[in-house]
Amino acid sequence: MQYESEWYAAQDMPADSSRATASAGRAAYFWQFLVLACPTPFIMTELDPLRYPIGLPQLPPTPLTAAERAPYLQQLAELPAQLTAAARQVGGERLQQPYRPGGWTGRQVIHHVADSHINAYCRFRLALTEGNPTIRPYDEAAWAELPDVAATPITVSLALLDSLHSRWLTLLHHLDEAQWQRTFYHPGNQKTSTLEQTLVLYAWHGRHHLAHLNQLAA
Repeated sequence: MQYESEWYAAQDMPADSSRATASAGRAAYFWQFLVLACPTPFIMTELDPLRYPIGLPQLPPTPLTAAERAPYLQQLAELPAQLTAAARQVGGERLQQPYRPGGWTGRQVIHHVADSHINAYCRFRLALTEGNPTIRPYDEAAWAELPDVAATPITVSLALLDSLHSRWLTLLHHLDEAQWQRTFYHPGNQKTSTLEQTLVLYAWHGRHHLAHLNQLAA
């Protein structure tokens, strides 16, 4: 099973990948696990700049101050408008093309961000109301191949993201310091993460996929 890119950044291997590609993908997942699990920066060679145009996420090993969290909250707030502007710049025809050889199309990227951030919002709410809950991973490669991805206009997912981020940011701006340190457990990488680390991760996730759209627009 392929787990979602929030935890394994080799997120866009097609569902019908060859056995060799799948094996390479499993190796990529392993290395990404090391990066996300390691509390200090992990040096990785030969990082594909088309797949990771902004690099890998750097999660904070210690609690952040409110001032340190502010830029990540701002990135989440700005993402829906930025994705909408990027999609307009790319245009309908190019959105049907992959942003890199073997990668997702622009359309799949946009629908994926909506899927991913819906899951993120639910994980925050679970962590705030339960004691270190075990969250439910999902097979994002399979989700990207579901028929609604091809049939649904991207404007639907962009509008969904706008409303979702409005609700999500309202919640985040009302968290106290103790709530930011609440946790959930991800069985895919067998790691417990704080909500603060998850904020940083999803801020990166949005910018990561925004960069993919910008590659299509270039």
